[in-house]
Amino acid sequence: MPQTQWVIADNHAATTLFGRGDEHLKLIEEALAVRLTARGNIISIQGTAHAESQTRKVLDLLAQWAYAGEAVRQETVENALLAVKEGAQEEFLHLLTENVFTTAQGKIVRPKTIGQQRYIEAIRRHTLVIAMGPAGTGKTYLAMAMAVQALRTQLVERIILTRPAVEAGEKLGFLPGDLEEKVHPYLRPLYDALYQMLGMEAVERARERGHIEIAPLAYMRGRTLHSSFIILDEAQNTTRAQMKMFLTRLGHGSQIVVTGDATQVDLPHGERSGLAEAAVILASIPDIAVIQLSTRDVIRHPLITRIIAAYDQYEEDREADGHEHDSEGA
Repeated sequence: MPQTQWVIADNHAATTLFGRGDEHLKLIEEALAVRLTARGNIISIQGTAHAESQTRKVLDLLAQWAYAGEAVRQETVENALLAVKEGAQEEFLHLLTENVFTTAQGKIVRPKTIGQQRYIEAIRRHTLVIAMGPAGTGKTYLAMAMAVQALRTQLVERIILTRPAVEAGEKLGFLPGDLEEKVHPYLRPLYDALYQMLGMEAVERARERGHIEIAPLAYMRGRTLHSSFIILDEAQNTTRAQMKMFLTRLGHGSQIVVTGDATQVDLPHGERSGLAEAAVILASIPDIAVIQLSTRDVIRHPLITRIIAAYDQYEEDREADGHEHDSEGA
């Protein structure tokens, strides 16, 4: 089988591209059925002509990522592989220049995967976006960044963040304190994300002026929300009636982003989630986008991706076993 060479000029870029113990090269070998041998800044590629061509494209993408000073991680390699397989190299490289928001600490918030990039574009182009996906895919955080940017640039007059207060059957009456103290734990992740972006003092000032409102979903009933960027988080825990109620709050000059994980429903047994249903009912309506993020878009610790995959496999195996028992009983 023929063997060719690929060269990267910068020593530091080579180190981050290859990965610890050449772990990134091993990922590429397994995905593209090639053999890669690294000597200094030179990689020897052995494989079919097609596999070699694909490998060069992946390495070129990762080199540009490394030259830009970005860390090359396992998920970066996986996304480069996906980009080449789908012919989405330009989308992958666009991630290097896409700046959604700059936090109070100077951190740039940007999409890290092609899926996240498509999510950001959907928010820019549509009045209503429904985003579903597992934990760690940036559904809420990126929506929050887009909302804060819209407020900062005066595209909207306020941000409204809401969640259903569902836990153990929503028995809030048993919790100590007044209503605000009861629901605060459910809204805490929204506060945390805002504090990261704007700082605690800026968030509190914005709340006092009415520019930011954080409230449980029940507070939305009977309202019409104009000139607002509205985020419904943890939407898998809404009922069909609650989802319809929320979506019909949309007023002039407003935008809605609905986020949730359809596999993590905490509603009482037998109660159908309004999230997946809304995604089906509304998918064909103009100016509404439904985005499905996956484990490939997880940007937390790499172990989270494996944990999610393990649980998914366990559920598939259990379902398959159930069908087998049903067949045996028949």
